[in-house]
Amino acid sequence: MISQPKRILISRTDSIGDVVLTLPLAGILKKKFPQTEIYFIGKNYTKAVINCSKNVNQFLSWDELDSKSEKDAISFLKSFHFSAIVHVFPNKKLAFLAKSAQIENRIGVNRRIFHWLTCNYRPSFSRKSSDLHEAQLNAKLLAPFGIEDNFSQKDLAKFYNFSPTVELSSELENLIEKDKLNIIIHPKSKGSAKEWGLDNFIKLVEILPKSKFKIFVSGTNDDALQIKNQSKLLNMEVTDLTGKMNLEQFIAFIQKTDALIAASTGPLHIASALGKHAVGLYSSIKPIHPGRWAPIGENAFYFEANEPTNERIGDRSILDIQPQKVADYLAHIN
Repeated sequence: MISQPKRILISRTDSIGDVVLTLPLAGILKKKFPQTEIYFIGKNYTKAVINCSKNVNQFLSWDELDSKSEKDAISFLKSFHFSAIVHVFPNKKLAFLAKSAQIENRIGVNRRIFHWLTCNYRPSFSRKSSDLHEAQLNAKLLAPFGIEDNFSQKDLAKFYNFSPTVELSSELENLIEKDKLNIIIHPKSKGSAKEWGLDNFIKLVEILPKSKFKIFVSGTNDDALQIKNQSKLLNMEVTDLTGKMNLEQFIAFIQKTDALIAASTGPLHIASALGKHAVGLYSSIKPIHPGRWAPIGENAFYFEANEPTNERIGDRSILDIQPQKVADYLAHIN
């Protein structure tokens, strides 16, 4: 068992939502080892999210490390004198670099062949066949530290310690209406999730009474072009935020609102980590179903399609989640 580590590196070098669901590990480790420094290596575009965790001492850029020569990369990792590295997302190159950098304790799932060559702790579990949530599966990697709790999703949400790192500009804050419920709809997913469809978001906007709700639509510049070309959503009574904020500002804006509605995307998981009403829209198809990827948080909620017989039907069934059901849920939030 690993005891009293001085400095731990958590590795998750994939997308924003996956990173958010990994952040509870930093909180769990901080609780177990209050004096331990927690580092987190991820892609540059996830830096703003990782820096929101008060349990992470420092972000390291995988993009920068990946661009170095092997010799320089090994030297860079050695300079931190890490006691342990936790490979949450299997990254073959990083696994070999960590071994070459002589990080004493290297943790990775035993189902990756290269982890047998690079890791000296290999917890045994299968993500593909498990009924556990992604965040619960992540926590199983902490067994070598003597942490073998069966965390519930509610338990894990308590370890986020997540808050914005920047103040919202007065221009953006003035968009928030204090006497209404401020709702963000995030229609697109850049292909990372089954989408609910622009028509359903339009119906939802039409249903929600404007006297009670202020509605924002968010997304990237590319999302704005797709939305504009495919629907009338941006011409409705919504405030268009697409492409108008960087990620740090967007996180600060979400903090000021009441709810966010989206498919299984990064913004949905950010909203749940902030304690907002994060309303997810999901297919029932494994392994992309909410049992694996639902937002976890004090006010997280999801709607799930009901006909998971095969992928083609699943694609259609997520479109059948009724906008009225989503509107009814929003009508009862405080």
